[in-house]
Amino acid sequence: MVFELDRIEELLDLLGSPQRAYPSIHLTGTNGKTSTARMIDSLLRAHGVRTGRYTSPHLETVRERISIEGEPIDERRFVEVYREVRPLAELVDAKTGEQLTYFDMTTAMAFAAFADAPVDVAVVEVGLGGAEDSTNVLHAQTCVITPIGLDHTEWLGDTLTDIATAKSGIIHEGATLILALQDEEAAAPILERCLEVGATVAREGSQFGVVHRDLAVGGQLLTLQGLGGIYEDVFLPLHGAHQAQNAAVALAAVEAFLGAGTARTLDGENVRAGFAGTTSPGRLERVRNAPTILLDAAHNPHGMAATVTALEEEFAFRRLVAVVAMLADKDVSGALDLLEPVVDAVVVTRNSSPRAMPPAQLAELAVEVFGEDRVHVEPELPDAIEAAVNLAEEDVDAGISGVGVIITGSVITVADARKLLRR
Repeated sequence: MVFELDRIEELLDLLGSPQRAYPSIHLTGTNGKTSTARMIDSLLRAHGVRTGRYTSPHLETVRERISIEGEPIDERRFVEVYREVRPLAELVDAKTGEQLTYFDMTTAMAFAAFADAPVDVAVVEVGLGGAEDSTNVLHAQTCVITPIGLDHTEWLGDTLTDIATAKSGIIHEGATLILALQDEEAAAPILERCLEVGATVAREGSQFGVVHRDLAVGGQLLTLQGLGGIYEDVFLPLHGAHQAQNAAVALAAVEAFLGAGTARTLDGENVRAGFAGTTSPGRLERVRNAPTILLDAAHNPHGMAATVTALEEEFAFRRLVAVVAMLADKDVSGALDLLEPVVDAVVVTRNSSPRAMPPAQLAELAVEVFGEDRVHVEPELPDAIEAAVNLAEEDVDAGISGVGVIITGSVITVADARKLLRR
């Protein structure tokens, strides 16, 4: 990872500054960025706006990072864009003596693909942080900050103040910021940045938010307070209060971008259609029944807390077993502490990342939280999934109704499991 903008700026200059060919909505935060970006994308398309969406990391193919009109760029076009960008990237590499990063390249390719499409707006998620992220060449006039927690502390700092300061760097002069509810420690530097650059801020809990939510089959039914008014009977096919919060943030962002506010609201039918069409793979995603198998990409305590709350509120598992594989640089113990009360057993394993914590080391941490009897070790993910299913179905006399498996700990864990289970 290289935190500087000089090389990506030079590459984009050589490409003709494609990121200036369309307005953008720029998102950062610790958790919820991808889900919120996908909701914004769906809402905009429901209003007849042609969209490009750039998110990371991907689950199954790098093409997912670059979506146009809600669909990943096709293989042929991906190769064409790469061939357009590569020779100019090589010029920049030769000039600086260092290679552009993988993320630099996918960012430049996304911006070029969006300009060529062309799109009416790009919905762009930061890769890491904000101020020095490759996407921060946008200077977007509509930006979003989702809830901030402790993550990537080795790069962003080990306090909420440090992390929020880094993320607030996406707020540029005259922008409108849609700000999710934050701890006071995180909110302070963000609001200071808004004052510094003359940005307008709309805050969850003040100008917008979730008025009411009811559980529904396959998701939840929401009443949302937007910048322009109340939107009722909004079905969101995703689970968890955190997804309802993401929906409120997404709605406010689209209202701000399309010019809705106190003077006018968005069309309610379009809003309902946009949310109803939202998907967020790997976020409490059900991929199997009998027993139920859920995939969830929670990879830090902040995200795991939201997942656990959703499991407690919206699922009625009689027996639940977790498959966990995490990266070694994460707060593994913190995540396991939160998971422990809602699962009966845990199977620790590893994912395909070279940064994955070895199963034996993960098991040691898990035993401290769960106790030795509830921890099982399987070095390979396919075996871990099989073991978890067997453990979930141990109480055969009661049948398999109400038993389940949740596979969690990392986006990479979910991606690996998704490939195995969705074949």
